[in-house]
Amino acid sequence: MATDIDDYLAALPEPARSALEQLRRTIRVVVPDATEVISYRVPTFRYRGKPLVGFGGNQGGGTFYLLSSEVLKTFTAEVKGYRTGKGSIRFGADEPLPATLVTKLVKARIAENEALSRSRRRAR
Repeated sequence: MATDIDDYLAALPEPARSALEQLRRTIRVVVPDATEVISYRVPTFRYRGKPLVGFGGNQGGGTFYLLSSEVLKTFTAEVKGYRTGKGSIRFGADEPLPATLVTKLVKARIAENEALSRSRRRAR
């Protein structure tokens, strides 16, 4: 079992590893101060103490976990053609998610987390 994201990626076969390494780099560009952790066996980025996004891989490709069905609904047109779950997007290793799409999704998740934090503070 992987103890960090580097170990997780090292255990994956190519070309899935390369696709997920690119996804990781894109996320790091958008949110460089995020903390990388393994949570529930999934590489996850935490931002300001809260889970932001994650990813997982297998021999054939990967999954980008938005951890939000609402954000995914907002981008329905842009993720058309990908297999989606409640808060995830699956992609083939030979067809990784475009960096521009990942950037938009991560920024939307940051905004969503910040809005939730503000509403919780007001509720107190």
